[in-house]
Amino acid sequence: MSANTDFTLFLSSHRPNGWKVVIVMDELELDYRSFDLDYRKGEHLIPEHLKYNSNGRMPTLVDHRNGDFAVWESNAIITYLVEKYDIKGKVLAKTFEGKMHQLQWLFFQASGQGPYYGQAEHFLLYHPEHVPSAVERYQKEVLRVLGVLDGVLSQREWLVADRCTIADLSFVPCVAF
Repeated sequence: MSANTDFTLFLSSHRPNGWKVVIVMDELELDYRSFDLDYRKGEHLIPEHLKYNSNGRMPTLVDHRNGDFAVWESNAIITYLVEKYDIKGKVLAKTFEGKMHQLQWLFFQASGQGPYYGQAEHFLLYHPEHVPSAVERYQKEVLRVLGVLDGVLSQREWLVADRCTIADLSFVPCVAF
């Protein structure tokens, strides 16, 4: 793959995780080219993508500025981007403790919001048979996650410190989808 831009981003525009990366790259004003691959058609399994991500899931970022260094998993990608390229500290926590809180929220997003929203969607829209207990479980978990966020954000404006960071931005696409 020839790099005409600084970054290549493989994503599926039909899923929220790639949009996290897009939001952060746009905030940092990074120059990238994206490839929208359709899971339903198996496009994520093309050799050009698997070369950088043997897991085949998206998003995947290739940093041509850094010797075609590849990173996958959306929260790992946005952490990489801010640690390496957020020189002005636009969306990166500034202190060690702030970075740990940022990491805590990124883990919560990846282990809570992402999977619970995804499973709720699956059992509501795509599962071949109606499974009321699964629908109820994941709807309750979605509400629980929203309750955690609401509880914190009712007392302060941002999840980490006194400004927007990637912790806040990581939650946006799932809610917006």
